[in-house]
Amino acid sequence: MELSLAELATHLGAELRGDGTTMIRGVAPLGSATDGQVAFLSDPAYRSELATTAASAVMVRADLADEVVSAALVVADPYLAFARTTQLFDNRPAATRQIHPRAVIEDDVVLGEGVSIGANAVIGKGCRIGADTEIGAGCVIGDHCVIGDNCVLNANVTLYYQVTLGDRVRVQSGTVIGGDGFGYAPNKGRWERIAQLGSVRVGNDVEIGANTCIDRGALEDTVIEDHVIIDNLIQIAHNCVIGEGSAMAGCAGLAGSTKVGKHCTIAGGAGLAGHLTLADGVHIMGMTLVTNSIDEPGVYASGTSHMPAQLWRRNAARFKQLDSIAKRLQKLEKSQKGNS
Repeated sequence: MELSLAELATHLGAELRGDGTTMIRGVAPLGSATDGQVAFLSDPAYRSELATTAASAVMVRADLADEVVSAALVVADPYLAFARTTQLFDNRPAATRQIHPRAVIEDDVVLGEGVSIGANAVIGKGCRIGADTEIGAGCVIGDHCVIGDNCVLNANVTLYYQVTLGDRVRVQSGTVIGGDGFGYAPNKGRWERIAQLGSVRVGNDVEIGANTCIDRGALEDTVIEDHVIIDNLIQIAHNCVIGEGSAMAGCAGLAGSTKVGKHCTIAGGAGLAGHLTLADGVHIMGMTLVTNSIDEPGVYASGTSHMPAQLWRRNAARFKQLDSIAKRLQKLEKSQKGNS
């Protein structure tokens, strides 16, 4: 794939400062880019590399364009321009638009035009798969699932029965959608399984990483709204709702019936207890434990950052003393007020 700088500028809606006939064949970081590649600057920490980069062009904001030694593509958001440029050079193999002879497909399945189905995929009864959707090798699609147009399910994705995916949903390998939620009732020292009668509904333009689990609802559906992005190795329990435009980073987890608002972010390793609600615009920092609902937008964190082990051990020993210290402090303050 090659295109001229002028063509790239048009695609990005960028102002071009330089030779529009220069041909671009790829994207690279500022520090390692070579002739024929385009780079970008969004983090000011790398500003000094503008003077030394060998890139044929750099995507920058207007206030830094004069510092670029090669051609400049002036854009409002260089990182967004970078994302859109990578899509032009995406080297992912093209869809086959064919059905592999070793795929197993029930007779009543409805397939849209241009569907690709890989080897050893299994498509259950009553499924409907939209146009130009790709089902990778080894995927298992349970009975009565609905998958929209232009979706991509990479190899070995599993959808249990009656799961619904909207249009343009991308799911990475190893992910399981619609497995039973963790529902059990105690009974004389044993556990009685609660049948999970709901399902999972995923909206449009959702991206789901590898080895993530999204459980089906107990009575109502688990819901992932439009434009949500979900990283690898995430647990989303039964009856959770994730609002439009929210994002979750790797190894985060939601306990059952948690409702995440719109345009929230949950950083890596964070955990949310069950039956709580996050307002729209809440941002949870990494490794945070959320045990109560959050009603106001903002940034929230818990826990302590790393420190030398010896200092941590001393501080950890003092955690147990905090309650008695607080009581002694209250007693001292009262006595001082009585003497004043």
